[in-house]
Amino acid sequence: MPRKAPFAFDGLDRLLHEKSRLSILTSLTDHPQGLSFTELRDLCGMTDGNLSRHVQILEEGGLVQVTKGFEGRRPLTTCQLTDEGRNRFADYLAVLEQVLRSARQAPDQNLSPKKGTA
Repeated sequence: MPRKAPFAFDGLDRLLHEKSRLSILTSLTDHPQGLSFTELRDLCGMTDGNLSRHVQILEEGGLVQVTKGFEGRRPLTTCQLTDEGRNRFADYLAVLEQVLRSARQAPDQNLSPKKGTA
């Protein structure tokens, strides 16, 4: 009988478990109406090309919806979390919270943030 691997954390979705994508998803979660590409870029501190690629990956995964249109005569790209994206991000965060609980319960561990790093 295979042993359960309590620290495998299979729920850490590889599509989400990446710094730039976490930044994008957190920003979009905080703005349910969506954000323009420029607003999202500025919030995440990313280059246009880097943001574009990560948004494309999230869109292909069904987590983000990208809408292209115009505001007056200027092109406007808007990014918004899909329902699936919101649900998967919530599931991911629940697993991440379990990772943190497990790490903090480890014997002889002092995992409190050091001054200036939190």
